Amino acid sequence: METLQLTKEMSNRIVSEIMNVPDAYLVLDAVQKALDEEQKRRLKFYNDITGEQKVEFINGEIIVHSPAQKQHGRIFFRLGHLLDIYVNREGLGLVGGEKYMVALTRNDYEPDLCYFRKEKADKMTDKQVLFPAPDFIVEILSPSTAARDRGVKFRDYQAHRIEEYWIVDPESHTVEQYHLFGDEYQLILKSAVGDIKSFVIDGFQIPIVAIFDDAENLKAIQNL
Repeated sequence: METLQLTKEMSNRIVSEIMNVPDAYLVLDAVQKALDEEQKRRLKFYNDITGEQKVEFINGEIIVHSPAQKQHGRIFFRLGHLLDIYVNREGLGLVGGEKYMVALTRNDYEPDLCYFRKEKADKMTDKQVLFPAPDFIVEILSPSTAARDRGVKFRDYQAHRIEEYWIVDPESHTVEQYHLFGDEYQLILKSAVGDIKSFVIDGFQIPIVAIFDDAENLKAIQNL
């Protein structure tokens, strides 16, 4: 809530400053030209990317990610397996992995995990490569991504009304669960113990430890 308030205050201040200068139209024209140039770079980005790298387009910049650490990869597979088994069994929609490129208004992200409700998933084609805003996203922190996961991505996911956002921390073995209320994310849970229950994926509830431990993960699969 504090992050959103600061963003609104900053936006209002920028608008106020622009409106107080006599050449406001010229300023807006310059901004539009810059956005048009950025869009050209974005289209080139779409043409140049390959499936070998994890890359994102954020505020005009191409971000190439480093190879994932072992603990990051294990968390991805544990949680992804739980999500995929449950969603497929219940016929609830589609779970996507880190190579699903989510195209928002300005930026393109490859979340670690994402989920689309059935009504949205049913409109997708088998050869689709750009995806709309999911209903649920998981990002697994790493030293190189933590600032973006908590910063620009948090704000962008919130602005595009992605209803639920989990941030998984491999170092502290904690999960932060955010749920959208109105226009703002609210922190529902930050814990390394107990269960976590999704607001978006009906009936999906797992022990947090199952995200970080192989034996507990197998137990959770059996109990789904």
